[in-house]
Amino acid sequence: MTVSRGDVAATGVRVSDRGPGPASIWLVRHGESIGNVADARAHADGAGRLELDVRDPDVPLSDTGRGQAEALGRHLASLPDDERPTAVISSPFTRALSTAQLSTAGLDLRVRVDERLRERDFGAFDGMTGAGIREQFPDEARRRDLLGKFYYRPPGGESWADVALRIRSLLATEALRHDGHRLLVVAHQAVVMVFRYVLEELTEQELLDEDRREQVANTSLTRYDADADGTLHLTSFNVVDHLVAESEDVTEEPDAAPGP
Repeated sequence: MTVSRGDVAATGVRVSDRGPGPASIWLVRHGESIGNVADARAHADGAGRLELDVRDPDVPLSDTGRGQAEALGRHLASLPDDERPTAVISSPFTRALSTAQLSTAGLDLRVRVDERLRERDFGAFDGMTGAGIREQFPDEARRRDLLGKFYYRPPGGESWADVALRIRSLLATEALRHDGHRLLVVAHQAVVMVFRYVLEELTEQELLDEDRREQVANTSLTRYDADADGTLHLTSFNVVDHLVAESEDVTEEPDAAPGP
């Protein structure tokens, strides 16, 4: 999906009559991980739990995910100097950090990590499928149905609303640090969608409608550009042209344990 850029110019040079903040923000979901592959296999087999022997922060990219990240890197390196990202921040989780490093290897940029970009914490449901949750935690499954996806918090975990608090905090502190920059942010599926909720001031229902309508693909690009007063506007969402151009697989498996 692509949205017209209109007359926005993301030059990376601070415009004197606008408020402080990035000239643009590019959101990237990490490349396909072995966790995504295990999740797809578990759902296909009707299993209640993923076959993974590493903790969630350490889940690496699959071979396909590395290829996706490298394809994104070649795309970014091919852009004119005044269009390339000028700063990068990433989730510290291995699959996101590896994606950030591979995709910016040709840009001579330091990748900073920020734990506020980490994956949503699934708590007791970490590594489980919806079928497994309904079987082992039927009361929680009913509670989730009552509260809805946005506000439901798994035992020991986070809701999407909790993630929104993290993103609001990050935007408040990083606006000054990256004033005038074209900021590349590498994170996770739910984080990308919650960025949309915050930046576009969506309602709960609007966010959930968007989430149902289109899954965020691995290494897809979602872009916001600032207008003259510094307000960020969505100019493209979930773009995978760089993958199609290099015949890389386009994958969009949801992250593990999406909920009952």
